[in-house]
Amino acid sequence: MAMKIIEGGVTAAVGFEAAGVEAAIKYQNRKDMALVYSQAPCQAAGVFTGNVVKAAPVLWDKEIVAHSPYAQAVVVNAGIANACTGKQGYECCRQTAQKAGEALGISTDAVLVASTGVIGWQIPVEKIVAGVDRLAQAKAHTPEAGLSAVEAIMTTDTKPKQAAVQIEVGGKTVTVGGMCKGSGMIHPDMSTMLCFITTDIAISRALLQEALSEDVKDTFNMVSVDGDTSTNDTLVVLANGLAGNAEITEKNEDYDKFREALHYIDETLAKKMAGDGEGATALFETKVIHAATKEEARKLCKSVVCSSLTKAMIYGHDANVGRIMCALGYAGVDFDPEQVDLYCEAGGHRMQICKDGMLTDYDEEEATKLLSAPEVSVIVDMHRGDAEAAAWGCDLTHEYVNINADYRS
Repeated sequence: MAMKIIEGGVTAAVGFEAAGVEAAIKYQNRKDMALVYSQAPCQAAGVFTGNVVKAAPVLWDKEIVAHSPYAQAVVVNAGIANACTGKQGYECCRQTAQKAGEALGISTDAVLVASTGVIGWQIPVEKIVAGVDRLAQAKAHTPEAGLSAVEAIMTTDTKPKQAAVQIEVGGKTVTVGGMCKGSGMIHPDMSTMLCFITTDIAISRALLQEALSEDVKDTFNMVSVDGDTSTNDTLVVLANGLAGNAEITEKNEDYDKFREALHYIDETLAKKMAGDGEGATALFETKVIHAATKEEARKLCKSVVCSSLTKAMIYGHDANVGRIMCALGYAGVDFDPEQVDLYCEAGGHRMQICKDGMLTDYDEEEATKLLSAPEVSVIVDMHRGDAEAAAWGCDLTHEYVNINADYRS
């Protein structure tokens, strides 16, 4: 069977349960703790923030992914990031994992933890431990339980973000599902995001980690909202093997099928984050084609999508070629500006705004209409080779400043 997009998220794969509950850690009258649980031990792979300042949960999870024989649960809280919290913050992680282990009947070192929210505050341990009990009681394999978990990890997100697909591997149906949160402090190398992907495929830990690490380069590491990289970025994949396929231990056709499914989930969730950037009114994609190398293409499209001026240009629905050419020019790639063609695209309509490095005689009114769409693309044709890459961001609005000016309150 070809890859099939299905409803759901982290509970879509066989053997995975989830829950979302209210623990009042910071927020009142809303869900703020989530659980993802596997009925069987999982191979675990992870990618974490590139920030030197790493939150306590990141330090905990890096240890689990690197050294624990398996993982089986993730406990997440929203509201307080547990970053810049020293030994007390790390002890909070240990107590959370220990409590989850007791409540779920699994080992402490099989529990991953994650936090998102205000940096510098200590998490009230008694509240998070009490929340773990409620999560263990509420967990279920239903789509509703998966959605509840997504809703519980949101901070400034305006909508829940999840995705799921099915593929056939070795005659068995394999499901890959995921959920994430992310809206601000988002920049390549990862972003302020928590992302949890579940799959029932049987695959070796080494190949699971390699597949994830490679795919992140063209998905989550190509997203920018505001140029800030968080202290808490965590992307974890859990694979419990319950689909019943022969374990994938080498790079073959089955591995390629899994890579394709993982890429779909990663890219879909990355774009959902970009489109839901704080204060955003539009998803802004930059695609570079016909570049000399893949790395060149990545640098160029990141430069455009990360530029505050091009982001403001999208907000103003203004096809300002100068903004784009300028961002290409400082990307760190040596190219001939007089070979570059630029296009704007939205809703299936494409307009050329620059040919051979110069403005075309495009209709400004039509261009404004095009750039007013909720999903806008800028296509950059470098005419240098066959490589291409895409990056995603959003427009820069007044509301972004309003949200972040008083975030702690």
